[in-house]
Amino acid sequence: MKARKKTNRPDSYKVAPITLDAPRLSADWIEEPSLRFADNHEHVDPKTGIPLYGPRSLGTFRHKREVHIGIIGTSESADFARRYYEEASFGVDGDDDHTPFPGCRTDRGFRCDLVFDTKLIELITRSEHQDILGIRNSRDRFEKLLLILELKLRLLTQKDHPLDYIIFALPTDLYQRCKVVDYVEKGVGHIHRDLRRAFKAMAMQYQKPTQILLDSTTGLTDSKRGLDHPSVIAWNLFTGLYFKIDGLPWAPTALPSGSCYIGISFFRPLGESSTLRTSVVQAFDENGEGLILRGHRFHWDERQHGKSPHLTEEMSEKLISMVMDRYKAEQKQLPKRVVIHKTSRFEPQERIGFEAALMSRGCLYDLVSLMPTNSTRLLRAGQYPPLRGTLFSLGSISYLYTTGYLPALGKYPHGHVPSPLQIADHVGDTAKSELLREVMTLTKMNWNSANMEGLMPITLRFSRLVGDVLREVPGDREPQPKYKFYM
Repeated sequence: MKARKKTNRPDSYKVAPITLDAPRLSADWIEEPSLRFADNHEHVDPKTGIPLYGPRSLGTFRHKREVHIGIIGTSESADFARRYYEEASFGVDGDDDHTPFPGCRTDRGFRCDLVFDTKLIELITRSEHQDILGIRNSRDRFEKLLLILELKLRLLTQKDHPLDYIIFALPTDLYQRCKVVDYVEKGVGHIHRDLRRAFKAMAMQYQKPTQILLDSTTGLTDSKRGLDHPSVIAWNLFTGLYFKIDGLPWAPTALPSGSCYIGISFFRPLGESSTLRTSVVQAFDENGEGLILRGHRFHWDERQHGKSPHLTEEMSEKLISMVMDRYKAEQKQLPKRVVIHKTSRFEPQERIGFEAALMSRGCLYDLVSLMPTNSTRLLRAGQYPPLRGTLFSLGSISYLYTTGYLPALGKYPHGHVPSPLQIADHVGDTAKSELLREVMTLTKMNWNSANMEGLMPITLRFSRLVGDVLREVPGDREPQPKYKFYM
């Protein structure tokens, strides 16, 4: 065996070890934003603020002391719906993990009474019920149910009787046979439709807010379907009801006046394979109230451009012009500041278009990309995850936990491991810490539930849900601008 020859390599030839700079890591915490209730009382949790003080619009012109409710359904499903709402209006017990629901009567909870009248019930007759179930073709069955529902809505809304809110009491068998439909249309390809989305798009023509209620949700049937705790169901349904009748359940305390928050997402119109439109949701004022705008059509081929759509410079400018015109029509003035939220990065042409349109109007602005991520997490010593509001930066990238342990409740209310939002992109006039405080506040503005937190700010949460319904609104029909018709 040959011995390896020893070499005398000069020191200058020795390979120096690679040294890496330690990543800059910083962490902070954003205190839970308060919400405002009746008589300017404040609390961080709607499930405490509403029982203690009443909803924000109590004592104002927006508050209704009586809510007149109409029902569409079979005789049995309509009876289940009426009984459920009447019983829940007195309150629903909670337990160690669920806050009790205080009720909805003039002396408790949302401080209004529900009024039911047989004149405001439009029955799906047994004959109509059996006709629908007897249709073998799934598309024909789906469309037959929609036709019958439109007839009932028309009859209900034409009655000379006060009507504030309509419940579609959906029997289990109709739900199971008609909840979705998939079919292939010549020249278009595969089409998927959802009963809830189609019903909402059709019902908004009649300008009355609606709620779909399954028989099984009432707890009055023998259904084995897994449900949330009864108090959670009641909180969600009645919070939504109060907002849909133009009440304001609560208001934020930390959104600067004169700011306009815009959430942008994209949807594909029904029956079109290569056309996209933008849907826009704005929170106009310090109440965080949303307004829906449907953006312009544009061609997008995923095979050519990729899966993440974006706007051209010209379309970005047009979108901002549309928003500003609508804002001025509503508020009689332009906003002092505009914040645009997206879940994808701002492409160069998009950013140029947005900035040009906003600069020309002389307002402050911020473009912010917020993306949920599970690739980077903080680990907290102990058994609980990081606190909601935990903000940390790793190098130049920032992350914010909008879900997590809630000090105000002394618990973590979710079963899954929370993931932070990554602030993937930001350009504008506001310090990042202030922007993220606003994001924290906007996660509390979901009036589909009374939870005190959520993963996404309502600008982005709303725009996704809105896009689902807008798919069903024909291009030649102007969609309703108020979010209550999409809930």
